[in-house]
Amino acid sequence: MSDRVRNFVAEVIATQPAPGAAVVLGSAALAFTLVWLRPAWSLTRHVVTVVHEGAHGVVATLGGRRLSGIRLHSDSSGVTVSRGRPAGPGMAATASAGYIGPAVLGLGAAALVSAGYAVAMLWSLLLGLALLLVQIRNFFGLWVVLVCGAAVVAVTRWLDEPVQVAVAHVLAWFLLLAAPRPVLELHAARCRGGVRGSDADQLGRLTFLPAPAWVAIFLTVTAASLFAGGALLLASADL
Repeated sequence: MSDRVRNFVAEVIATQPAPGAAVVLGSAALAFTLVWLRPAWSLTRHVVTVVHEGAHGVVATLGGRRLSGIRLHSDSSGVTVSRGRPAGPGMAATASAGYIGPAVLGLGAAALVSAGYAVAMLWSLLLGLALLLVQIRNFFGLWVVLVCGAAVVAVTRWLDEPVQVAVAHVLAWFLLLAAPRPVLELHAARCRGGVRGSDADQLGRLTFLPAPAWVAIFLTVTAASLFAGGALLLASADL
């Protein structure tokens, strides 16, 4: 292993000092704004869709299904196509992964950041985006993933370590805070009778639980992840 590679690995896995309360609370406030301010959400929701569809793809692959491709659309919707049995545990796991994916990723990000591995978290996200890129099957999806990847590259290559730590906190908070919102939007749309082909509806056909029960499960998982991840981030702050 060359010295350059050795130094790069050491840089990625190195720990960073815990930030002050201002950074942790400020990053939470910024992430909250990105999620709940409507003009911002119209853009940042695409990030959630990337994670949502990526989660479908990862679980489909782990469940033995053949991933055919992922499409991301300009209305912030997406579709992941996989081949395999049309029913059974693998299909149910794949369908259930989308809405909880951002919450699980956010919890993992919070765990890494709170342990001092903010830079490692950023590089992990970049690796995930690179793996996702090869599965994208439309131009808009390619554009979204490339923009996300370019933003992470810019942070990891050209910003100082304290700024990288702050950005990592914003991303962790964003994923945790953003995860429940699509579930709430799904519930509202179902109450209006406007959605009957969602992941929850698909799970209602695949399992013994009805679609509303799956919406409740999604909300429980995303809320629990927000509570646990938020507690980790707050506890790690240098108060």
